[in-house]
Amino acid sequence: MMTDNAYARTEDFEAMKEELIATRRWLHQHPELSHEEAETARYIADRLEGWGYEVTRNVGGHGVVARMTVGTGSRSVAIRADIDALPIEEARDLPWKSLTPGVMHACGHDGHTTVLLGAADYLARTRRFNGTVTLIFQPAEESGQRSGARAMIADGLFERFPFDAIFGLHNHPGEAEGVVLTREGGMMAAGDSAKITVRGKGGHASRPHLSIDPVMIACQIVVAMQAIVSRSIDPTRAAVLTVGTIHAGTVANVIPDSAEFQLSIRSFDADIRDRLQERITRVARDVASAFEAEAEVDYERGYPVVWNSSQETAFATEVARELLGEDRVKLCPPIPGSEDFAFYLEHKPGAFLRLGNGVNSAMLHNPNYDFSDEALTTGAALWARLAERYLAQ
Repeated sequence: MMTDNAYARTEDFEAMKEELIATRRWLHQHPELSHEEAETARYIADRLEGWGYEVTRNVGGHGVVARMTVGTGSRSVAIRADIDALPIEEARDLPWKSLTPGVMHACGHDGHTTVLLGAADYLARTRRFNGTVTLIFQPAEESGQRSGARAMIADGLFERFPFDAIFGLHNHPGEAEGVVLTREGGMMAAGDSAKITVRGKGGHASRPHLSIDPVMIACQIVVAMQAIVSRSIDPTRAAVLTVGTIHAGTVANVIPDSAEFQLSIRSFDADIRDRLQERITRVARDVASAFEAEAEVDYERGYPVVWNSSQETAFATEVARELLGEDRVKLCPPIPGSEDFAFYLEHKPGAFLRLGNGVNSAMLHNPNYDFSDEALTTGAALWARLAERYLAQ
């Protein structure tokens, strides 16, 4: 068993800081959208092979899996980073600004990739672990139903690269660099959606009694749905229901045949998720029926809840406290955003963490966002130490 001082420390990564910054900024300048990450994946795989990892390319699309076994230990730990960018035009004129018009790393995946590459470099040089490190560089996290996590799982991730537990992180604007946030249980929400089409009877705007007005009915349904969370969901348990679009008609003097609106639905518990689907479907259909119309509900389950297992969350929290000190590790509030890391956690125990990106950082998916280079050494040291501790001699 190694002493505590033998495990990775943030100081060990200070000498690598300029290299980490250069890596992160190169990735930032060369963003690629979901399912288009060919050059990003090649860059990652080439570096990992140069450090001595056994690398498998094109897992579930442009996914890269790198493995290294040291000693005779039978345990394996997996750490995942996402690699795709977003279709957003970068607003800030930074020296490392995106070179691809209309595409930028507005969610910090360039930083997530960099900290895992930094840990990979360190682990390959020091080799102070006993077992197998599995590094997963995942494409298409931003792709919704075409999730890269689901694609990698379908391509045999668990069978081809067995591991015992999996860990991941996301940067956290509003929290100081060098701070890690953890939370047991539901950390990030399930993200579902629904498209509701109200079918009425079109006609002349001056004779509404001869029509069945789907616009009015859709508005009635939208208003009725605002009571679902407040009156059908336990107030001690979180849920969010937002109508983001509504479309109907083309001119003011014609009542159209149909109206359509779409919802975003967030929840942190499986039973609440089921309850929301039941209530949304019933309210839409019953309100439409009351006005002699029909409502067609196309309900789509998206990313599940990011549910951190108890043992792995406690372990990651302990590692972070050893590395950073008690005051730099905080309890993460539940986050209503969604993350496809949840698909891994449906199959394997693990934990998803948050890494401070600066108190004044722009929000995620914002054209002014940039991953803070001051968070790189903390993230890289965290992953290196976590792997060493999980695979202790």
